[in-house]
Amino acid sequence: MDRKQEEKTRWLAAQIRMKTIRCMESASGGHIGGAMSIADVLAVLYGGMMQYDPKNPKWEARDRLVVSKGHSGPAVYAALAISGFFHESELYTLNRGGTNLPSHCDRNKTSGIDMTTGSLGQGISCACGIAVALKVKKNPARVYIILGDGELQEGQVWEAVQFAVHHKLYNLIVLVDCNKRQLDGSLEEICKPLDLEEKFKAFGFYTAHVTGYDVAAVETGIRRCIVNAAGPGVVLLDTYKGIGCSFAEETELNHFMTITKELADEAETEVLRRFEAGIVAKEGAYYV
Repeated sequence: MDRKQEEKTRWLAAQIRMKTIRCMESASGGHIGGAMSIADVLAVLYGGMMQYDPKNPKWEARDRLVVSKGHSGPAVYAALAISGFFHESELYTLNRGGTNLPSHCDRNKTSGIDMTTGSLGQGISCACGIAVALKVKKNPARVYIILGDGELQEGQVWEAVQFAVHHKLYNLIVLVDCNKRQLDGSLEEICKPLDLEEKFKAFGFYTAHVTGYDVAAVETGIRRCIVNAAGPGVVLLDTYKGIGCSFAEETELNHFMTITKELADEAETEVLRRFEAGIVAKEGAYYV
């Protein structure tokens, strides 16, 4: 990623954060923590990594994205709106009657969503199924799957990981949002994750471990998986929950939060300030 593309992608990540916050403000709240921590990887994917056509969302040659942690849907919706899948005004209908933007991703409602998700642990199985189907059809498209690190406590995830390696799913790239927290506490307190890099390697995945809020590093990690694509790859995105706005970062239990206009105004100003300063992370913000 050259400097110009990096700046463009960083700006896209900032836009995703701001529009996600405004989207949640319109609904008086939302799953802010996990949505903020995937803004940067979404910017990389929609900023040039994935092949897609917003005017033809069912294009057969498109790359597929499955966001297994479906409660982070508002961040995906922001990325889709910015990319032209639907008008940005729809973001402010989140969770309202008749909306096309429910709290969790729904492929039957939202243009650009490839798989309905939200029951944690199941998304990667769906992604594996899509990857197998693409292989059978000799379709060169890739499947990207975003998992939460808390979600990895689900046994179904590791069954799917074993399946992916057995079937040599070189077209599958797993992106793990390592934000170190889940609904009601830290992973270390609830169920120690152990060494995720070594666990994926033990199953046979090509593994990259990068700073998840550095867009250039995220792109490099994904490209390394593609280059070494004898089988599936995983990029472990080292980040933290709520990254990008202080009111979320500084709240220990930030899985779901009420978001007022005042908080949204402050957060938008802060996102812009951090973008101009060339930073995303705020030192000392993460609560262990």
